[in-house]
Amino acid sequence: MLVDAMDATAADRPRPPTGATMENLPGRVRAVLRRQESLSEILIGWVQFAIVCTFGLLWTIAPQAADADTAMFQPVPIFLAGYLGFTVFRLVLAYRGFMPPWLLYLSIVIDMALLMGLIWSFHIQYAQPAAFYLKAPTLLYVFIFIALRALRFDARYVIVSGVVAALGWMLMVGYAINYDGSDQITRDFIAYTTDNRILIGAEFDKVISILVVTGVLAAAQIRARRLLISSVRESAAAQDLKRFFAPEIARAITSSEESIVAGDGDARDAAILMVDIRDFTGFAAAFPPDYVIRVLAGYQQFMVPVIRRHGGTVDKFLGDGIMASFGAVRPSDSYAADALRALDDVIDAADEWNRYRAAEGESLRLEINAAAAVGRVVFGAVGDEARLEYTVIGGPVNLAAKLEKHNKAEGVRALTIHETFMTAFAQGYRPPNEKRRLPGREVAGIGALCDLVVMAD
Repeated sequence: MLVDAMDATAADRPRPPTGATMENLPGRVRAVLRRQESLSEILIGWVQFAIVCTFGLLWTIAPQAADADTAMFQPVPIFLAGYLGFTVFRLVLAYRGFMPPWLLYLSIVIDMALLMGLIWSFHIQYAQPAAFYLKAPTLLYVFIFIALRALRFDARYVIVSGVVAALGWMLMVGYAINYDGSDQITRDFIAYTTDNRILIGAEFDKVISILVVTGVLAAAQIRARRLLISSVRESAAAQDLKRFFAPEIARAITSSEESIVAGDGDARDAAILMVDIRDFTGFAAAFPPDYVIRVLAGYQQFMVPVIRRHGGTVDKFLGDGIMASFGAVRPSDSYAADALRALDDVIDAADEWNRYRAAEGESLRLEINAAAAVGRVVFGAVGDEARLEYTVIGGPVNLAAKLEKHNKAEGVRALTIHETFMTAFAQGYRPPNEKRRLPGREVAGIGALCDLVVMAD
């Protein structure tokens, strides 16, 4: 199991694009971002729905003009109804996932136009000069509309919202000046606050505030989008790690607080389980490669779940071989018992696999060998700066491998040594059937004689 460039720092990694387009991103990353943007549009729609309901409630309970009951033209309800209808329409499109960029830009323009139109209507609703609406606190909703666009993590829509709002307000100021005449313009702040007079500096402050808030939010969006894309990339990579590595190892990699370097490791007591197909080399030479790969995939699909069910971690696939550890990645008080339970079930799973193959019309039976050993191991990273491997090393790994090969010499399918069996027994393992003991056996590659226990004939 290899991890390429695991020790690369964040500064060394290629930065995601900061522009508005996503063409350079992998398809899976684009898909995640689009899902998030769709959810953002739904959230934006509901917030706008709450705003228009708030507008309606405030208008309903607010004191009306003296002649409001007799006036033929009531512009506020018209604008509110129009805004409500557009908000509902936009929300339906958001749920259907139809929100292309042109529609979003149009939505921004309509949002601001309706808000400005609502503010503009105040002087008609209350029979006041146009300068009257320049003091309406409803303008503050502009900042809510701009901030809403930040939910998409795309600075374009924030900028367009701010620019449209600033231009809209300048048009409103221009209309008020032309409507009321230049004599309404004053430089007296008290006159401005106590009468329907126009203070150019005050309106300039509003436009500047809109643009500055827009700029700040846009800058924050650019940084947030970069972080979002990096996060999505890391999340996608973590999901891939879980497919290529054992879940425990993937978690060790992704949750590491510091860069992993060769030599990082922990020593602990653990068990090693080796599983292998007997005479697989001859089988692979006699059949087409694609058929051999399919057989391997089916074999692994039967074996791996059994190992994991007993708490084992698949360390690596060695062609037709499977090396698994118990208690190496995560400390365990029952590592030996878990390994032997897994060994028993692996043999049962091998029989089930062969029955399945026979039912599928396969005439050739493939025998599975297995062996287990316990002892002190080191679990950690080996390799160099460019390429690392998380693995388990130690005496039990070599012993389990040699015992697995010794199955053929004894004419059995699964072996362990007596010390491993007794350790497992002390940890609570109880064999499902009586196990034979083979004392004083000579195993190739092991200098001393071994007392073996036959786990499966």
